[in-house]
Amino acid sequence: MPYAITLADIRSAASVIAGRVLETPTMPARRLSQLTGATVFVKHENMQATGSFKERGALTKLESLTPAERRRGVVAMSAGNHAQAVAYHARELGIPATIVMPVGTPLVKAENTRAHGAEVLLEGETLSDSGRRAAELVRERGLVLVHPYDDALVMAGQGTVALELLEAVPDLDDIVVPIGGGGLISGIAVAARAIRPGIRIIGVEAALYPSSANAIRGESMPLGGPTLAEGIAVKDVGLLTLPIVRDLVAEIVLVEEPLIERAVNAFATLSRTMAEGAGAAGLAALLARPELFAGRRVGLVLCGGNIDARLLASVMVRELEREDRIASFRITTGDRPGLLGSIATRLGALGANILEVSHGRLFLDVPAKGVTVDVTIETRNSQHTSDVLSRLAEDGLNPRRIGPRGLSEAAY
Repeated sequence: MPYAITLADIRSAASVIAGRVLETPTMPARRLSQLTGATVFVKHENMQATGSFKERGALTKLESLTPAERRRGVVAMSAGNHAQAVAYHARELGIPATIVMPVGTPLVKAENTRAHGAEVLLEGETLSDSGRRAAELVRERGLVLVHPYDDALVMAGQGTVALELLEAVPDLDDIVVPIGGGGLISGIAVAARAIRPGIRIIGVEAALYPSSANAIRGESMPLGGPTLAEGIAVKDVGLLTLPIVRDLVAEIVLVEEPLIERAVNAFATLSRTMAEGAGAAGLAALLARPELFAGRRVGLVLCGGNIDARLLASVMVRELEREDRIASFRITTGDRPGLLGSIATRLGALGANILEVSHGRLFLDVPAKGVTVDVTIETRNSQHTSDVLSRLAEDGLNPRRIGPRGLSEAAY
């Protein structure tokens, strides 16, 4: 059975979007290579005007509309990036756009979509719910649906990523692609396997949303839950994309939330680039399954960089905590003048940076003349943290770690 798209369709889409969508750079990532054990090249789709690869498929679809369809306008359902891409290029083409987004869509994505001139409706808990509302608007207003993934023109547009990636690095062994509904990976798989038949296409899904893995493996792993990778939190795979994924994708890796967070942090700290959760999923797969990629030349599609600044800050702090570079502990001792100053001086001498201090006298498990001091410090690494706490213990302060589940039962 023929697929919905061919290499010729993808090349045609490339000619449609040429000069109007950025041909993003593919860069070698030395520090990510050191981290993962593979030779990593990153395709920076986060550099598009709206911050993701979605512009490719959106513009390809919009350019196919008749004059009458353009006058009526378009509707799309999206968790954010497709919304911004449709809104941006619809405004450029003078086409009215209505976007239906799940109510939990990150604020930055909803506001950016409105800024591009689209009417934004926040309806439904999931993308599937938003899709049902979009279908109603097609019937009620005669709008043209610009589907985020299950559309041949959209799929062809997304496949142009592979043309550019393999032109930049022709001898890749693998391309690792996040999977939501499958539009990006199906376009990439068709193009890449036609150009380089032996290349391996690896898909990545958030473990909370293993939609394609379920469909291909015949399994029924549960779907749902809050994920950092909301851009690929899709419960329904595409009817057009699934046969391509089933036939041309070698493996689907499921990644847990801590690894997605770690990948977002690694892009920020090691590559100095912004990656949203879905955009970082490919790197998370390399961290989850290093043996699958060891010694291979791997192309990562950093498919989006639209992450809220506060969320990014939270992710980076959480990673510091995982690495034991931020540590909290409690000291319980006799209350005496200058106590806080002496603790601060001692921590400074040990090279620790104090982030927060809480001084309490009212806990019932503390003697009437006692005091507790809760301290959060930043250190160079886990060994430095251990050394600091050991030295405080030697000083007779007996620090007790405060972890995610509260106070440690034993002194350090």
